[in-house]
Amino acid sequence: MTVLLSICVAVIFAVSVYLFTSRDLKSVAMGVFLFSHAAHLGIIAMSGQPLLTVSGETIRKAAPILGTSEAGLHVDPLPQALILTSIVISFAVTGFLLALLVAQHRRVQSMDVADLRDEDRPELPASIETVEMA
Repeated sequence: MTVLLSICVAVIFAVSVYLFTSRDLKSVAMGVFLFSHAAHLGIIAMSGQPLLTVSGETIRKAAPILGTSEAGLHVDPLPQALILTSIVISFAVTGFLLALLVAQHRRVQSMDVADLRDEDRPELPASIETVEMA
């Protein structure tokens, strides 16, 4: 099961890197979203299995808050806490990135990266230019 999950994580990472190299900003945003999901799956894949097989007998690990299992083993709660925190952070980054894409589209009327190069850069106010010249 871990091998299958690792292969899925590798495929999602590969697709996200492919989307990063696209010329369309929507595809780049989708690459960012997929990259964060692949990172979450990778952490979960490496956190260990909730079932342990010892000499042909399957033992279920207990949740740390509910007590102990027959063998006294617990599931590690740290990866799940890290994933929960990471999901909240990636949600905020996703919202910020989508707001930037909407503002970009309203300003340039295009989502192509090549069109950004041709766009005029905003000019600095005179007060900032004098400070930088000094």
